[in-house]
Amino acid sequence: MRTTAPLSFLSLVTAGLLLAGCAAPAPTESEPAPDSTADGAFTLYSGRDEALIQPLIDLFEEQTGITVDVRYGNTAELGALLLEEGDRTPADVFLSQDAGALGALSDAGLFAPLPDDIAGAVPAGFTSTDGTWVGVTGRARVVVYDGERFTADELPDTIDDYVTDEWNGRLGVAPGNASFQSFVTALRVLEGEDAAAEWVNSLAANGPQLFENNRAILAAANEGVLDAGLINHYYWFASAAEVGVDNMRAQLKFLTAGDAGSMVNVTGAGLLTSAADDADALEFVRFLVSLEAQTYFVEQTYEYPLLPGVDAPAGLPSLDGLVNPELDLSDLDDLAATQRLLADAGLI
Repeated sequence: MRTTAPLSFLSLVTAGLLLAGCAAPAPTESEPAPDSTADGAFTLYSGRDEALIQPLIDLFEEQTGITVDVRYGNTAELGALLLEEGDRTPADVFLSQDAGALGALSDAGLFAPLPDDIAGAVPAGFTSTDGTWVGVTGRARVVVYDGERFTADELPDTIDDYVTDEWNGRLGVAPGNASFQSFVTALRVLEGEDAAAEWVNSLAANGPQLFENNRAILAAANEGVLDAGLINHYYWFASAAEVGVDNMRAQLKFLTAGDAGSMVNVTGAGLLTSAADDADALEFVRFLVSLEAQTYFVEQTYEYPLLPGVDAPAGLPSLDGLVNPELDLSDLDDLAATQRLLADAGLI
């Protein structure tokens, strides 16, 4: 089932970036304003699912007494809304599902600089290069497959091999999903525009099975109605925790390290410029990269922690072995071009 949201984001991103071109450049200071305010509440736009993040927000509220007014939505939709609202936005913090949306908003000058203890909390390569947003968790792209029909060794090791004639009509994708769009953006960055267009057009010509999101792809593979699909790793781990590993028909395959299909993206958070002085909002961003929050992500959402010293969920390959050193996540900001590419191919 297709989604229309990315098309809206495409037009709004384009409009927003045009407006941003006329706006003042992003601030360059590395510390918050000295007259920070705190009124005990702030507004969060969350591109993360409510089921995944609300328990952590509840914990933050309980510990700090700060009230969080949350607006949930698709990362692309909320990113477009923020561009449209600009300085008038009621949002103080944006929690994104992927680095691409954060990069686009940073380029539009919508984020205030974060203090060094937050911006530098996680290693370079998993956060912004200019201190305007911070990575919170890592999420690896993987292939989920029907484990009763295949073994991992029988499946291709690179993303290019999943758009051959052999896979006609057999691959599941979610083109409207922010993580899929970030993967295609990575493909453009790593292999060039022509190669990315060729892959997208080959995928479209191959009659892929289209889904709304990663969960739906996982469910189809687990029910034996889909041979393979592209998802983020943690959906499988969350499902396995619920039903038991031995009851999972679907299995995961990690592609060759360095292949665009194996990219590790991050979730992350940015402080809106209109909230640069909001100490409550800043405290929440700091909380997201705390030991307590990082442990929550490991134990409850099965994502890679980014804070040094926090162990990843059991059963996952080393994050260091998956990261492509040639890919700078800050370069994933051009979602508009990716969405045009997917739209031209008829995938969204």
